[in-house]
Amino acid sequence: MAQTPRRGDSTRRTFLAASGGAALAGLAGCLGETGDGDDNGGDAVRFILNPAEEQTDIIEEYTPMKEYLEDETGADIELIRAGSYVETLEALDANQAEMADTSPTAVPGGEGFADVLGMRTAFGGPLYFSTIITTPDSDIESVEDLEGESVAAGALMSFSGTLAPATMLSDAGLDIGTFPQGDAEDLEIQTAGDHDTAREQMVNDDTVAAATTGAFASAPQIPQEAFDEYEEFVEHSAEYDDAGSALEDGADELQLLDVSEPLPRAPIMARSEWDDPVREDIVEALLAAEEEDLIPEDVDDDYELWFTGIEEADRDDYEPVNEVLDELGLEFEDFEEE
Repeated sequence: MAQTPRRGDSTRRTFLAASGGAALAGLAGCLGETGDGDDNGGDAVRFILNPAEEQTDIIEEYTPMKEYLEDETGADIELIRAGSYVETLEALDANQAEMADTSPTAVPGGEGFADVLGMRTAFGGPLYFSTIITTPDSDIESVEDLEGESVAAGALMSFSGTLAPATMLSDAGLDIGTFPQGDAEDLEIQTAGDHDTAREQMVNDDTVAAATTGAFASAPQIPQEAFDEYEEFVEHSAEYDDAGSALEDGADELQLLDVSEPLPRAPIMARSEWDDPVREDIVEALLAAEEEDLIPEDVDDDYELWFTGIEEADRDDYEPVNEVLDELGLEFEDFEEE
C-alpha cells in the first residue's frame, strides 16, 4: 500500500474546474428560491444559505435569525437557499448576495471579494469535527481497513464532510491519489450532495463500506462512549452530549472509525464591496445574538438552527482550512475567473 506524500505549495493545483462549472451555470436559477418570494432587487439584504444537509428546510431554520436581524436593524433580510457550496461564494462574487452562510473553505476561496463577519458557535463552542463512520455489521475495524473499499463523502467543497476527512484517510496511510480533483488510488471516494446523503448511502448500499461526515450528522447515531478516547472532541464538541441520542428513537447505529482534529466552524461572510451603513448594524446584531434570538422556545425541533451564536472572527482563524488545502494541493486563486 503506497502512502501519498503531503502535497505542499509546490504542487498546488486549481480546484474549481472540478466542482464549479455546472453549479455556476445554474446560479441565477438557484437564487430565485427565496424565503418570501420577493425578487432580488430593491433594498433587501440578500442572505444566501449553504445547503449543508439534504433533509433540512434551511429557509425555515434561518427565519428566526432573519426576524431577529430585522427587528434589531430595521433591514429587510431576504433568505435564499443556494444549490451548492460553490454557489454561496459565487453569489458574493457576482453581486447576487450581500451576505452568505457558507463553508469554511469559502474563506480562502473568497479572498479579495468576501469578508468574514463572524464564526458560528454551537453551545459556546467555535470548533467542530469530522468523522469517518461505518456500520456495526461491516468488517471494517479501522480506517486502514478501507483499502479497496468504497467510501461516501459529502459535497466536493465540504470542509468537514470531504476535505478534512480526505487528509485523515491519507494520514492513515491510504493513497488518495489526486482526490478531490481526481480519483483516489487505494479506495473509491464517492461525493454526495451533503452529509446526510453520504451517511444514508453507506447505510442503504452494501457496496459502500464507510462514510465521512461532520459529527453533527453522525454523532446522534453513535454510542457516546465511542467518543471518550477523543479528548478534544469530548471537551470542545457540541455534539458530544447528544451522541447516541437518536438510537433511543430507533435510528440505525453507526460505528465510529476516526475523529478529526478540531476544525473552525463555518463563517458568516459578506461581499467586500457591500458598503451600506446597515452592514455595520447587522454585524453588531450578529455578534450580540443570544441562543434564544436564533432558536426561540416556540420553534419546532425539526426546524432548529444548528448553531447558537456568532463570535468575532477573521481570516486568521481559518488557518486550519489553508493547511488542509495545502495538504491536498488545492488552490482557489482563479475563483473569480470561473
